[in-house]
Amino acid sequence: MTNSLIALLPPSETKRDGGSTVSASLFGPVQDEAREEALTELRALAGDAEAHQRALKLSDKLAETERARNLALCDAPRMPALERYTGVLYDALDVASLPDAARTWALERYVIQSALWGLVRGSDAIPAYRCSASTGLGKRSMKQRWARACAAVLAEHKGVVLDLRSKSYAALGPLPDRDDALVLEFVTRMPTGELKQLNHFNKQGKGEFLRTLALADSEVHEQLDAVGDMEGLCSVLRALGIEIDPISEREAMVAVGDPRQQRLGQSTTTG
Repeated sequence: MTNSLIALLPPSETKRDGGSTVSASLFGPVQDEAREEALTELRALAGDAEAHQRALKLSDKLAETERARNLALCDAPRMPALERYTGVLYDALDVASLPDAARTWALERYVIQSALWGLVRGSDAIPAYRCSASTGLGKRSMKQRWARACAAVLAEHKGVVLDLRSKSYAALGPLPDRDDALVLEFVTRMPTGELKQLNHFNKQGKGEFLRTLALADSEVHEQLDAVGDMEGLCSVLRALGIEIDPISEREAMVAVGDPRQQRLGQSTTTG
């Protein structure tokens, strides 16, 4: 089997409505039992308006909209997961504006860690829903529900795995213990040269990074598929102009622009 890169993304609480009635099987069928269990329990939870709002920590403004989504999960229209999610990361990636070849590559190579569906490819068709890593469904935690099945999917994958997930979602699918399963942390370089954590703002940096990878040419994509360790990844990314600094054999920091500083610069020059 030919090796291929996949990048693991966190989901977003916000999702686009709409889609079609076309449904298909999802990535990693070993997860199907957990998916069915989570789906059944979420729909049952949605049957009780107060319990649903409390469990999902929803405001009064959002409670009924999100409950309606969860009640209609089995019959709701679907669209590719990478197009379903909105928010800072997905807006920065902006998959809809990618050229056809780049969009196809992203849909196949970007895998989202969902609390309801497990690991899904960007091309997998899913409905709009509301459920997070902290949502209580039934008697099991999300980690207990997903960790074994998701870990099995990742262990079976042939090729580099880039982990861009937040910690709460990374816990739902532990990486395999091998040289090409790599964790990327996103930081910004300060004027002093110091690297600083971006916290919430790292989502935009992740989206821009993912867009850069998708827009790379076929030769770069082949090089990414051939990556076997951190050294190989750094070589490919640096050639793309991406600043990456390893902090261990399987972890690295990717330095991106700070959106707060960019906005400050814009207001200074236009004010």
